Amino acid sequence: MFENLTSRFQNIIRNLTGKAHLDEKTIKDALREVRLAFLEADVNYNATKDFCRKIEERALGAEVLKGLDPGQQVIKIVNEAMVELLGGKEEILMLPKAEVRIMLVGLQGSGKTTTAAKLAKKLMGEGRKPLLCAGDIYRPAAIKQLEVVGEQVGAPVFQMGTDVDPVEIAKQGSKKAHREGFDTVILDTAGRLHIDDEMMAEVQRIKKYWKPTHIILVVDSMVGQDAVNQAKHFHDGLGITGTILTKLDSDARGGAALSIRHVTGRPILFAGMGEKLDDLELFYPDRMASRILGMGDVLTLIEKAKSAINEEEAMALQKKLLDQTFTLDDFLKQIRQVKKMGGLSSMLSLLPGMGGMDSVKDIDLSENEIKFVEAIILSMTPAERTMPQVINGSRKRRIAAGSGTSMKEVNRLLKQFAQTKQMMSAMAGGGKKRRGKKKPKLNKKMMRKLQGMREMFPGM
Repeated sequence: MFENLTSRFQNIIRNLTGKAHLDEKTIKDALREVRLAFLEADVNYNATKDFCRKIEERALGAEVLKGLDPGQQVIKIVNEAMVELLGGKEEILMLPKAEVRIMLVGLQGSGKTTTAAKLAKKLMGEGRKPLLCAGDIYRPAAIKQLEVVGEQVGAPVFQMGTDVDPVEIAKQGSKKAHREGFDTVILDTAGRLHIDDEMMAEVQRIKKYWKPTHIILVVDSMVGQDAVNQAKHFHDGLGITGTILTKLDSDARGGAALSIRHVTGRPILFAGMGEKLDDLELFYPDRMASRILGMGDVLTLIEKAKSAINEEEAMALQKKLLDQTFTLDDFLKQIRQVKKMGGLSSMLSLLPGMGGMDSVKDIDLSENEIKFVEAIILSMTPAERTMPQVINGSRKRRIAAGSGTSMKEVNRLLKQFAQTKQMMSAMAGGGKKRRGKKKPKLNKKMMRKLQGMREMFPGM
């Protein structure tokens, strides 16, 4: 999403870095570029103006530290101002032990229904017992959609059809939750193509008679400046608790994320980072600021790795690498773990300096390519996966036929596996020679292969 903004900021920072002295003209020229970058990203004008004012005051004021050169200090000031713009520090959704009522509001198409299921899954992971409540009685198949996504995440759905007042549905949903021991009710309300008096009156009635613990606005981040107008209208009419931004993994310009907190004064609680039902992340202003400025987000990368990789399995894999007993079964596990973490390009974009690189997008294998790799390996016998050197021409023909691929693709996978095994053994061994084993080496040819990360995807 922030690719263009990141690229612009990196150019600005590059021009400032290394200068022995920054005068007022240099600062103002840099701020002009910042202003243009924000306006191109569809950031709210007042938010842009306030952001640039803070940077100018600090850069030209008494905040320049003696320990840093002026260019580095400006980068520090810009980062701090960006964090403030995004909300300062992360806001955690406070949920008391008593029954919690969460009301999701927003326009039609913002992703409320899918977000309701994502939120339910996230809360279930924290030990809560949520009940999804179908309050959208107008959109065709809205109730069915909630039932489908609810079943996928394992959260029950309460619905009373389309001929009942949404206020009554919310009340009866809470009664069911109380009777059956659910501690959280998530109400999916109706949306419209645009904000109108009828929709606002309905959600205001629900607020009055249902008394939700939290009112969360779900905003499609792709709508740009209009997202800010939506947030302001809903906050003025309801007094929202916070917002959830959907489609932050899209190619939108990012203006909504940088504007909503400034306009409403309410935090961004979560960010939807994909279409899968576990692609809902806590929104960390400091991490998002680092991503935008091209400084990476290593903490998020570590958290993704922890959630995807079992520590015991990681230790067992390390032992296999050191003993050079890494098999195609282990290779397949590595592919699946990288896939679970969002893909290689997603991981690399979190590393410092990689976020704005065009080449990062081209590294990932598609879902179909991953399926072909899985199909080839799963078409092998257990012995072939353990000792791929026994795979001769007839076996390759059988594997290709069983996986729906060609012998050329089977040969390519086996070659990549051999190269990846050599590379990972060298990395895991740290260049040390083990008893009875030759020290694995990374020659120049292998290093060139490593640089072509697409070819080496499964082993990365």
